[in-house]
Amino acid sequence: MTAFDLSLVPKDVFSIVDKLRAAGRYAWIVGGCVRDSLLGKPVADWDVATEARPDELMKIFPRAIPTGLQHGTVTLVMGGHHYEVTTLRGETTYSDGRRPDAVHFVQEIEADLARRDFTMNAIAVDPTSGALIDPFGGRKDIDAKIIRAVGKPIERFSEDGLRVLRAARFAATLEFELAPDTFAAIQPTLDTFRKVSAERVRDEWVKTMKAKKPSRAFEVMRESGILGVSCPELLEGVGMEQNKWHSFDVWRHGMACMDACVGDPILRIAALLHDVGKPRTRAFSDKTQDWTFYDHDRVGAEIADPICARLRFSTEERHRIVALVRHHLFHYDKWSDAAVRRWIRRVGKERIEDLYALNEADIRGKAPSLDPESLVPLSQLKAHVEKVLAEGAALSTRDLAIDGNVLKKELGLKPGRIIGEILSSLLEDVIADPSANTREILLEKARAIAAARAPKAT
Repeated sequence: MTAFDLSLVPKDVFSIVDKLRAAGRYAWIVGGCVRDSLLGKPVADWDVATEARPDELMKIFPRAIPTGLQHGTVTLVMGGHHYEVTTLRGETTYSDGRRPDAVHFVQEIEADLARRDFTMNAIAVDPTSGALIDPFGGRKDIDAKIIRAVGKPIERFSEDGLRVLRAARFAATLEFELAPDTFAAIQPTLDTFRKVSAERVRDEWVKTMKAKKPSRAFEVMRESGILGVSCPELLEGVGMEQNKWHSFDVWRHGMACMDACVGDPILRIAALLHDVGKPRTRAFSDKTQDWTFYDHDRVGAEIADPICARLRFSTEERHRIVALVRHHLFHYDKWSDAAVRRWIRRVGKERIEDLYALNEADIRGKAPSLDPESLVPLSQLKAHVEKVLAEGAALSTRDLAIDGNVLKKELGLKPGRIIGEILSSLLEDVIADPSANTREILLEKARAIAAARAPKAT
């Protein structure tokens, strides 16, 4: 039965299939491209499965890249796009919880589909007729928006520990639900998940952040026990009541903030972690008769840093996430120009847009409905920052009218810590009063600072 629109398939895929058929080998379109096409979603990558063996593939496609030849996979680059072509295969045991110890090549497409993770990913397309080869009911599960493991879920999850995290990700990115037996198989197979590398976990987190509501995945992770393995720090906020300004506990607020955060995946991860310090700083105030979380931004940054290191985020990503957690807490209330300049200096001009997005998401994540007035202070801060930046005031020592070389020449100072300390002190004066940023005034102040720090004669 024709059930697939072959007009969606790139011409290069048909060229690959035609070359294989000319060599006497058949091929099928397989994997996520089939699933996404059936869902009406754009396809990023097109994959082909074939009965041709790896050595034959290299002869049929001499310019192929042997990206995984031991597992039967080559990559073809055509028209600037990459296409994976893989020999039909079955698999043995998975000792490392990620890769099969060995593969054996098979002739039947059904045998190849049987090794795949979920029914929605175990569908093949006959490229000549458009007929679906769907031995596990994947099309039905797609229509029902169900994530169901192929065969016995415990066996699939025991083979490859990453599959449980992929199930959680698909729940968010596809907005599907896990079949009950598939969900129930996650907790008993967490020992296999523990074998998955931190880099793989990080990659799944990043992919999850592209969903409309990443919280769907993190709820699956929490309820199934995945998060207890990969990031138990986040679980400390589950059920933890906040103050009167919040309708949600710490966990649910974090989920709402992450969903509301507009930006790239790393910004959303900062939103996920922004209140991770609250459970360890929670205290009851007799004065306000409410819960307080003093210093939770600082403590949160101290917690977020090792989380990011553990999950192998890059140094740049880790610094960005930690800085956003550290500086996410601010409340604009008709600050002076000097206060705005100090804030810009403290958070870094390069972090301002991120902090705007995070602050708005934080506000939106406090209650089921938004009071528009609650966003007014943020709008006022944006306008004030724009005004201050337009005035060109000094915000770093590089913006001062003098530098270290001038101090060494005019004050006779030797290279050392004192030069940086003087420049930092001068910057504080200029932030308070931009008119002080002249060579003459700064040199006068610098002489006074240097004299005050000079050793006293005995």
